Amino acid sequence: MNQKNSTYLQLIKAVPQSLQLFLNVCLVLLALILSFLLCKELFQFLKILIFNNDDGDYKLFLANILIFFLYFEFITMIIKYFKENYHFPLRYFIYIGITAMIRLIIVEHDHPINTLIYSLIILILIISYFIINITPLERPVGSSLFMKKEQ
Repeated sequence: MNQKNSTYLQLIKAVPQSLQLFLNVCLVLLALILSFLLCKELFQFLKILIFNNDDGDYKLFLANILIFFLYFEFITMIIKYFKENYHFPLRYFIYIGITAMIRLIIVEHDHPINTLIYSLIILILIISYFIINITPLERPVGSSLFMKKEQ
């Protein structure tokens, strides 16, 4: 009976470890792919700067710059995931959301209502970032908000 219990406990420990290993390998592969795309985008910038002597489409160029920052932020988020013991910081998702919304405003600004909605989304993301920064990282032990009231 004790042998079955020991095998069961080993299996319970092995499953999360193997899933964590699979997740880590996938994230490393994703980081490599994003790094390749980041370099590709950098070469695209150089090509536009060197070979485009006319005015060109500055909106497209700005959109490409923001795509570059999105790749950069995703790679940074993956690095932080490994540095912070397999945890994605929420603030990086907010950074990515703000950058993506700014890109949408630059690329698709034909409809004023959509631009207003995108701007409101950016405002909500900035407010949530502010709230994240003013709240403590750990919940206070003696706080009345997180404890059940005794009767």
